[in-house]
Amino acid sequence: MVKNTGRPGYLQIADDLRAQIRGGSLAPGAPLPSTAKLAEQYDASLSVVKLAVGVLRTEGLVIGQQGKGVFVRDTTEQPPPAGGGDTAGEVAELRAAVQDLSLRLAKVEEQLATSTTRRPGRSSR
Repeated sequence: MVKNTGRPGYLQIADDLRAQIRGGSLAPGAPLPSTAKLAEQYDASLSVVKLAVGVLRTEGLVIGQQGKGVFVRDTTEQPPPAGGGDTAGEVAELRAAVQDLSLRLAKVEEQLATSTTRRPGRSSR
């Protein structure tokens, strides 16, 4: 089913699965076919199918359950479409987390530098 259009195969598969989800043929709560079945259906490799499912996960259309499979999310639970959500708030949270991690890393590096300078005679091999 993946065509030689210049558009990556994983995006073509994601487009088709997205259309099935939005069209209702894959209902909320329904499991997606296994990766192997999707690979056979689309005549694509497992890695290409996994990338396609990853796109749908990122978009919030499907959710994976360890050991059970990947399921279509309930549309009432879906995050707002791109651009309609609180992207600025999410970016601010990410920036704060990165800043916190940077400070913590700087402290660890400082502690490491101090602990290595206290041990004269030890080689740093």
